[in-house]
Amino acid sequence: MGKTNAPSAKVLANLRNIGIIAHIDAGKTTLSERILYYSKKIHRIGEVHEGTATMDYMPEEQERGITITSAVTSCLWGPCIINIIDTPGHVDFTIEVERSLRVLDGAVGVFCGVSGVEPQSETVWRQSEAYHVPKLAFVNKMDRLGADFEAVVGSIRTRLGANAVPVQYPDGEGADFRGVFDLVDMRRLVFDPGTNGEQYEALPLTDEEADRLSPWREKLLETAAEADEEILDLYLGGEEVEPRRIIEALRKLTLDRAVVPVLVGSALKNIGVQPVMDAICRYLPSPLEVPPATGVEPETRKKISFEVSHKEPLSALVFKVVMDEGRKQALMRIYSGRIDAGDTVYNVTQGQDERVARLFRLHAGRRERLDAAFAGDIVAAAGMKHARTGDTLCSREAPILLEQIADYKPVISLAIEPRNSEEGDKLDDALEKYLMEDPTLDLKHEEDTGQIILSGMGELHLEVILERLGREYKLTPRTGRPQVVYQETVMSKGAGEAVFDRELGEETHFGSVALTVEPRDRGKGRDILFEVDPEQWPAPWLTAVEEGISDGLQSGVVRGYPVQDVRVRVRSLERRDDSTPAGYRMASAMALKQALGNAGSRLMEPIMWVEITVPEEFTGEVVGLLGAKGAKIENLLDRTGLKVVQGLAPLGKLFGFSTDLRSATQGRAGFVMKFSRFDVLE
Repeated sequence: MGKTNAPSAKVLANLRNIGIIAHIDAGKTTLSERILYYSKKIHRIGEVHEGTATMDYMPEEQERGITITSAVTSCLWGPCIINIIDTPGHVDFTIEVERSLRVLDGAVGVFCGVSGVEPQSETVWRQSEAYHVPKLAFVNKMDRLGADFEAVVGSIRTRLGANAVPVQYPDGEGADFRGVFDLVDMRRLVFDPGTNGEQYEALPLTDEEADRLSPWREKLLETAAEADEEILDLYLGGEEVEPRRIIEALRKLTLDRAVVPVLVGSALKNIGVQPVMDAICRYLPSPLEVPPATGVEPETRKKISFEVSHKEPLSALVFKVVMDEGRKQALMRIYSGRIDAGDTVYNVTQGQDERVARLFRLHAGRRERLDAAFAGDIVAAAGMKHARTGDTLCSREAPILLEQIADYKPVISLAIEPRNSEEGDKLDDALEKYLMEDPTLDLKHEEDTGQIILSGMGELHLEVILERLGREYKLTPRTGRPQVVYQETVMSKGAGEAVFDRELGEETHFGSVALTVEPRDRGKGRDILFEVDPEQWPAPWLTAVEEGISDGLQSGVVRGYPVQDVRVRVRSLERRDDSTPAGYRMASAMALKQALGNAGSRLMEPIMWVEITVPEEFTGEVVGLLGAKGAKIENLLDRTGLKVVQGLAPLGKLFGFSTDLRSATQGRAGFVMKFSRFDVLE
């Protein structure tokens, strides 16, 4: 296959890798659908409520009207190529958002014009801030009863701490919403319903409109002046400022994450979408305008990075693995270098060579074959056998290990039993495929009962997996009630000492290990420290001790759950002529069990952050209900006429809570919970 020409710097400068992020039901997928329609990528607008949205291509998404998996697509708008990832809004699929944000250069936050900033909006916004992602805001659903643009802008500023600067203002609100005022060009944009909003006019303002918009225009100019002294001089001198200058200044501030330009519209009514596409091109960065991805040299752990260029060594991150008709596809962001179809690349995370048989540009459920992909691209690759989410691809000659994607621990589990032996084999095969796709799923086989224990991020997460088993594999296994996933930890220091001295086969194995365990702070994980001189002991023996301890920490002494937030210190080893690695491995596991028993081991359970939004008259009922569930109230806030109750509660007592809450508040409460930490209940 001949080498495909690499894109020029100008093409790379016009590339936008963006995500659309928000709370569930804010209109993310509806906005994506219009973007694809106006860019001629699709020829008919699909609707979420009809189950025909292009980006919600999984049957489970079409039935529920929510986004479950991050869909990837690309389109052309003017000179720009826009790669779009439409992310889920439901808290059970937070890892999907995390994986997407890791590989994006910019994002559009979508907010409902009525509800404003909702709990999951805050979660995904904070995630994007952690990855230093520049953002725009789109206030959607301005045609809805109760829409209030200024209140939403205020909540973006106060609740998200973002410097929200409107570049548009609504022409009416609720039933009176007719169009959009552009504060940069000072024009009124009117969208033609007869062409599904495809055609729109930019009309001059009346004197009354200009007066009404004057305070918002002044605020915009004051903000732009912060990045451009000439704008400041023109503004102070009362002279006109060219729109081009305002755009350039806002772009600089947006890339620095000093401001968030705010746009407005109604995606469902086809009002205000094309200006969002213009703003993506105007204000959000190209791959050349974000810092290069950093990683480490695998052997030395020295920090390194490559420039965003096809001439640099290859560095790419696999941010998602999907199964397509039984075949694995790895979705990746290429940060530097190039990959040609048929190339062999090095998966440094797995220590394996991988052959990239085919490359594709994705369009939701469809794909377009590529000969090559380059720095800045988001593409899918087929043929890689070992790739997992979070893996780094590079060349053996210039290895780099990129920063790993955050690890999420499952908090809820479900016992599954196949109906017969034939279904058992199919079930194992299907679940293995889902585990490849989704690193937040976990699977264990209970040898005593023959049950499969499937663990995930929430009840909806596991429900979707069961629905997919029925739809994709015609499997309907028996299931138990959802159960909480526990961990164990120690409450104090404890010591253990063990000798293993036994004949296995025809060989005697000896090992003697003394160690202590002690608690660490919550969320710090586990570590193993050797207080013996490594020069005095053969490396295989020390490795065997470490492996014995690591294996032992997978099953604690209270109820056999993994042990976390613990430090193990190996105090001393004893040597004999018949010492073997197997002896030390067994002795270290025995010593660990003794130490855990002496250290006051306790169960830890998932503690959830709960936020309930409710009319003030039901506040007492909500506080009482949370108290009955063992919750600790953290905050009681006022928000646009409603009370917000925030607290921490053990997950085990929250099963069925949403039903109880609906009964107690006559269905008028909003409820969101997310995992906070594992902890010991007092």
